[in-house]
Amino acid sequence: MIYLDHAATTPIRGEVMEAMVPFLTEEYGNASSIYGLGRGARSAVDKARHSVAQFFGCADSEIVFTSGGTESIHSALLGAWLARPDRKHIITTAVEHHAVLHTCDLLHEMGLEVTILDVDENGRVSVEDVIGAIRGDTLCVSVMMVNNELGSVNQVAAIAEAVHRASPDVLVHSDMVQAAGVFRLELDRSGVDLASMTAHKLGGPKGIGALYIRRGTQWKSVLRGGAQERERRAGTENTAAIVGFGAAVDWLSRHFEEHTEAIRVRSQALREGLSKISAITWNSPPDGVPHILNVRFHGIRADRLLMRLDLEGVAASAGSACAAGSLTPSHVLLAIGLDPKAARESVRFSLSDEMTEEEISQALEIIERTVSQLQSTTRPS
Repeated sequence: MIYLDHAATTPIRGEVMEAMVPFLTEEYGNASSIYGLGRGARSAVDKARHSVAQFFGCADSEIVFTSGGTESIHSALLGAWLARPDRKHIITTAVEHHAVLHTCDLLHEMGLEVTILDVDENGRVSVEDVIGAIRGDTLCVSVMMVNNELGSVNQVAAIAEAVHRASPDVLVHSDMVQAAGVFRLELDRSGVDLASMTAHKLGGPKGIGALYIRRGTQWKSVLRGGAQERERRAGTENTAAIVGFGAAVDWLSRHFEEHTEAIRVRSQALREGLSKISAITWNSPPDGVPHILNVRFHGIRADRLLMRLDLEGVAASAGSACAAGSLTPSHVLLAIGLDPKAARESVRFSLSDEMTEEEISQALEIIERTVSQLQSTTRPS
């Protein structure tokens, strides 16, 4: 199989798996226990936290481990409101991941007003629109850094700076799930108060994520129970997964330039090859992140194309994996101005550094042949 859906999830790197195995077997202690087996697990968790914090450019104490990006997002927004329930307004954008939009729906059910800002044709929100939406009772602004369907990049640092200049007590949250393997984030310099990440987009395991909470941010724990994570996220630590997260970012730290360059080269080859296919339109902007390419194949429904590609051994998607199986057109593509028909004809290809030139060439040959076959069956006689 030629896997072109790395924005949905990535395979676990061998080095990451090796680091995890002992904590799935003989090193099974509870990291909250005080005897030797527990202390060993605690040491591993602390080491991984340090690796994650260093990679994301923040203090160890500002990292809270979660079950993944969705929990990190939910906890960021709901925890901000629990700390300041007098605030009744939140701002986000029309192209956010459903983890953000559905959490905002929940906050709306709890009495908050939600302002959803429009974006431009590339999926970006303007700083001016964000500032213009702030009110006296605004709690938080949530803007994703890299869009998971288009690959477009929001200037989150500029937005955070402008928000804090206009209204210093308004928090800024960013979904950085798709940005973490592309940019050196330097959270301490980013201006954001809260940020959400996950390991399985970075060659790490599923089921483990991180929430960045800037020191001094008004925030309360959402998941209550034990005293884990400095009483910010209760529940027995998933030691093996946390170790895997740490190993994944350790690998990226050592290989970041070659990792990003390999993706850039593969992306350029894929983009050039796809551009030779007739009747396509690019949805991804040319200055988006290289690992996500979204393209419309005119006259071919994405679900038909994806099923045929799957039969030919190529895996891709029609957008967010979390919305797979939905008959509703992508909210992201509708938000950038596509009509429902165009949105249903759009496919996302996403790459990793581990893909070979041969895989890209084979994928292009299969895609071109399959598109040609499907176009021939849809042309009027």
